[in-house]
Order: sequence, then structure tokens, then C-alpha cells
Amino acid sequence: MTGSGNPVDSFLAMLAAERGAALNTLAAYRRDLDGAAGVLGDLAGASEDDLGRLGAAWSELAPASLARKCSALRQFYGFLVDEGLRRDDPSTALPRPRARRPLPRLLSHAEIASLFARAEEEAVADQPEAVRLLALLELLYGSGLRASELVTLPLAAVPRDAPFLTLTGKGGQQRMVPVSTRARQALSRWLAVRVAPATGPGARQLFPSRGEKGHLTRVRLFQMLRDLALRAGLAPEKVSPHVLRHAFATHLLEGGADIRVLQALLGHADIATTQIYTHVDSARLVELVNRRHPLATRPRPGASDDGHG
Repeated sequence: MTGSGNPVDSFLAMLAAERGAALNTLAAYRRDLDGAAGVLGDLAGASEDDLGRLGAAWSELAPASLARKCSALRQFYGFLVDEGLRRDDPSTALPRPRARRPLPRLLSHAEIASLFARAEEEAVADQPEAVRLLALLELLYGSGLRASELVTLPLAAVPRDAPFLTLTGKGGQQRMVPVSTRARQALSRWLAVRVAPATGPGARQLFPSRGEKGHLTRVRLFQMLRDLALRAGLAPEKVSPHVLRHAFATHLLEGGADIRVLQALLGHADIATTQIYTHVDSARLVELVNRRHPLATRPRPGASDDGHG
């Protein structure tokens, strides 16, 4: 068994050692478990009836907060069972969130093509702002980067020989992200026209700016993409850095990518976060069957043209 004699400490030590959980993640788990202990007392020895009391105690929580707290407890009790510290898992008595996590907005392949066609057309003359936007677009959709990961990329992150970016994601976790041939070409074009201060924080940034942090802001990136969407004939409210990340994941899954590979590419600590895309893909498959299957337009036996049977 890992950690100290305290079950919560041992559980958190396991998360750090076996799953590489970041300090912020561990602190969040501890807050949730300590909060539950404040209601139940002995958390490790709590019964199903004890856990059933949490529904009333947490009745005012938002669904997302309730889901997070329940997830922490389920993992904690699963750990206790695995370690032989309990024979039963009482977590089935935990309250259930009132609503499911909403499915992400989607961009179709045609809409993505329209965005890229417009960005490529504008970048033909090699004007720095247009070339920068094309490189940003390639990395959002081609590599699935988060907006915060993209705008803070240091100049040193640009690959030389290997087609990978090494970046620091959520929780300070490092991961390697593949960069497509198209994205590498766009980055090469950007580096050829990139203008940055000789000194200061901007000198070390891949996408420098004159702001205090020295790099492009997420707000500015958001605005640039919405403006591009408008110029490409798309509804601007449909396009954002996060939506492009969703499109990267969904389109890879449609193409046959393994969910575990997708988890690594997206930098998700928990596979449950990645599984949202299986729901998206399933919804698209149902829609496809309803629209395209030969039986979709075939009248049912006994039905008449006038609808009266």
C-alpha cells in the first residue's frame, strides 16, 4: 500500500505515483474528499446509508460540481477495495447529477474546408498576420491544442527534425503532440515572416505580441477565428479554439482512431473526459442511419398515403 496510514493520503499518493496527477488536481481531490468527510465523519468506513445523506447536503450544487465530487468518492472507494481496506463499495448510493454534460458543438468537414480555403487564400501574399492565422488554424485543428497551450508556445517548441511539439498542458503535464506536414509547412512560412522584439518575453514566444506577457492572448485568438469564420461565410458563433479542438478529436474518431490514442493526443488525465467524443460519434451515426439507410424512406406496412390508415 502506498502513502501514509491515512486512507485519503494513500489514495492521493497513488494518484500522484501511478497516474501522474498534477498538484492542482491532487488539491482538488483533497478538497472534495475533506468536504465529504465533513458531512460523513469517517469517510473510509462510511456505509451506503451514510453516502445517501450526501444528496441533501449537496442539493444546491451545480450538476458539474456534484459530478466532480461523486467521481472523487467513487475513485476513493474503488481504491479502498483494490487495496483490501474494504470488502464492499458503497459508492452506488452516491447522488446522481441532474443533467448530463452537454455535447460539444461540431463543425462539419465542409465547414472546416471553408475555413482553411479562406485562410490559405488570404495567406498567399505572405502577409505576416495572414500567415500567422493559417499556422494557428493548422495547429488547432491539425494537432488539437488547447488555446492556452497554443498561444504560450515558446519558439523552442518548434520541431527541427522530429514532427512533434513538446508542450506543457493542463496541470503542468508535458506531452508530445504530432505536427502534420501541412502544419510544419505553415510554421515554416510563419517563421520566415515572424517579427519579434530582440529582447523581453516576446523574443522567446512563437506567436509574440507587444502585451505584458509577450505572447498572443486567448481572447485575441478567439476574435481572429470568429472574424475568419465571418469572411469564410460561416456563422461566427460556431467557431472558436475549443470547437476546432473538438473537431480534431471527433474527425479522428470518425476516421478510426483508438480512444486511448485520442486521450494521449488531447492530454486528458481521465479517459472519461475523452469518452464524450464516443457520444458525439454515436449521435452522428444514428443521424446517418436515419438519413441514408434504404428503410429510412420506405413506408411502413399498413400505412396509407392519406395518413388515416
